Amino acid sequence: MQKFGNATIEILKDETLSKNWYHLRNITYNYTNSKGETKTLKREAYDRGNGATILLYDPKIDSVILVRQFRVPTYVNGYHGWLLETPAGLLDGDNPADAIAREVMEETGYKLRDTRFLFKSFMSPGSVTEVLHFFAAIVDATDRVEEGGGAAHEDEDIEVVVIPLADAMKMIEDGDICDGKTIMLLQWAALNRASLTQ
Repeated sequence: MQKFGNATIEILKDETLSKNWYHLRNITYNYTNSKGETKTLKREAYDRGNGATILLYDPKIDSVILVRQFRVPTYVNGYHGWLLETPAGLLDGDNPADAIAREVMEETGYKLRDTRFLFKSFMSPGSVTEVLHFFAAIVDATDRVEEGGGAAHEDEDIEVVVIPLADAMKMIEDGDICDGKTIMLLQWAALNRASLTQ
């Protein structure tokens, strides 16, 4: 049993609904609210592991390096499916800094020199267990030592896109960038541009 303030939670059952790509669980629990009322509730939780994402910023050209790839959940929700995003990936047992360095190399071909941890966030806490670790790094064209494009064994087909930061901010307003983690990092960059070059 877990207590937070006057509320308590007790897990009664944790059932696996699917363990195909990731782990979909059905959680039954007793929830005693702050008024002392206890109810038995059921909620589904999608467990895909924790991840990391990073803002790659090139101060020489005041631009960010993003990736474009197809995301089927966005497609079935009425979007065209090809999202512009900051590089990201699951930790897969690595610490967040090592995981993001691996993902950046796979997706963009950039070798990171210096990585700065910014913050971490639950991205969709009503249904997904994932905690995402956010980073930033300064890069330039000489840091691109491989082609990138994603991992072939994961069937990734990733395009590397270099966009001026001002244009990227406008693309948020226009709806051309609509990925949550990317919006968070671009807004952080717009507020902290001076600290990125130090």
